[in-house]
Amino acid sequence: MENITKDDVSSNSINSDQPYRTWYHFQPPKNWMNDPNGPLYYKGVYHFFYQYNPDGATFGKTMIWAHSVSKDLINWTHLNDAITPSFAGDINSCFSGSATILPGDIPAMLYTGIDEKRHQVQNLAMPKDPTDPYLREWEKHPQNPLMTAPSEVEEREFRDPSTAWKGKDGKWRVIIGAQNGDEGKVILGKSDDFVTWTVDPNPFLATQGTGVIECPDFFPVYINSENGVDTSMENSSVRHVLKISYQWTHIDYYLIGKYVSDSDQDKFIPDEKYSGTWNDLRFDYGKFFASKSFFDYAKNRRIIWAWVEETESRQDDIEKGWAGLQAIPRKFWLDKSGKRLIQWPIEEVENLRDKQISIAGKKLEGGSTLEVLGITASQVDVEVLFELPDLHSAELLDPSEVDPKVLSSEDYASRKGVIGPFGLQALASKDLTEKTTISFRIFRVVDRYICLMCSDTSRSSLREGLGKTIYATIFDIDPNLKTISLRSLIDRSIIESFGDGGKACITSRVYPLLAIDKDAHLYVFNDGSQSVVISQLNAWSMKKAEFGVESLI
Repeated sequence: MENITKDDVSSNSINSDQPYRTWYHFQPPKNWMNDPNGPLYYKGVYHFFYQYNPDGATFGKTMIWAHSVSKDLINWTHLNDAITPSFAGDINSCFSGSATILPGDIPAMLYTGIDEKRHQVQNLAMPKDPTDPYLREWEKHPQNPLMTAPSEVEEREFRDPSTAWKGKDGKWRVIIGAQNGDEGKVILGKSDDFVTWTVDPNPFLATQGTGVIECPDFFPVYINSENGVDTSMENSSVRHVLKISYQWTHIDYYLIGKYVSDSDQDKFIPDEKYSGTWNDLRFDYGKFFASKSFFDYAKNRRIIWAWVEETESRQDDIEKGWAGLQAIPRKFWLDKSGKRLIQWPIEEVENLRDKQISIAGKKLEGGSTLEVLGITASQVDVEVLFELPDLHSAELLDPSEVDPKVLSSEDYASRKGVIGPFGLQALASKDLTEKTTISFRIFRVVDRYICLMCSDTSRSSLREGLGKTIYATIFDIDPNLKTISLRSLIDRSIIESFGDGGKACITSRVYPLLAIDKDAHLYVFNDGSQSVVISQLNAWSMKKAEFGVESLI
């Protein structure tokens, strides 16, 4: 990078040879990280800020904003910390927030401070030198805090301002997560100048029995295009998405609907209300939380980041010296039906692809397994297209049974499937005593067809004391479907899987005892009674991404 040299981080970070430390997913050199904050593209540089504990590998008493920069969202240089406690309005921590580009191409960061009373307040930081493309230094506004909790929400549960947008009246708007008792709320703030804010007492969204809403996000998506769109666009060519994160469950949901900015009260009318059931839309049905999106105007796309937490114990994190990483950034857009979002890893990750192997036209009889040889199975990008049998042969389900938790239970898993389960066995030991299974299974329900997608970590490790969950989701499929695709990004302790072209996504964390480094294996399998065909499989060993620290020379 211009004006920056990269040094090997191994001298001041955790040993990169640890078996669960990733090769190409973003991690700081050491310690705890969680929420992504204010990602943005500025003067040719991508900026990633994130919540960080400088003192250890657990969530800390005093959290700060760490800062890294990149030219491609894959290879990173870690800079000095960006926002740290320094005054009464953030003296006990700098919590999450977001970036907004103001007129004159000036970045502005709204963020939550934990004040001297441990109340959560909203503050503003601006770059000290806007001509510096690396935005190394930040200054806090003298009028901070700019927003405090309204009487209708709890003072210690009012946080994580979103990227701001302009309504039709020219006023800035921002949403903030909150709660009142067990009611989760999204609160709207308005401003003429980005400094003096009025907080609307009427919630932008409220959900009963959920607890606090964190890290809300609000943005438009084109109706008929995969391109991204600026956060302030509001016309008939777009629909709007409201993303909410629930602290109680560590799950991110989103709602698609209609938004109208109004000088009296803004309104967002979702197509479907949050129900608290498996039917609610999620970006990811595994470990994927506190996500944050931004509009990348360099490539005209909207990108989402998310924190992927550990499922080891707190003591494990302390012993290894780090905890938390980021999912690979994903491009996303509204699908043709207008009912859900499609996600796909950004194209830049493909630059890390190295040795490739391919399989085509290989029939998988029921009960068969095929090893994918010739690649480094612990760090691999694999895409497989399965050719399906006639869907009319699929198992018939009663509509009351259509629930991913039920269909992925031991009771259903023990039944012999017809079309599936089939898919991948990743980070597997040679004898398959350890494996993480990513699979599809197709069912017929009256006059429609559904696909159950699972990422089963229940046999991922012989180690005890780990979270070993079966993650699952269901999506409708076309009755005339001939093929279905699966892509998995496998990186030592994380597996991100994208089903049916990104219609459903599941991220898992796993910690094998045997299946590490060169002892990891990758298999394609079919446990259904009907055969499926590997129409095309491509797998690439993945090179290490570059992670350096800025050298001030």
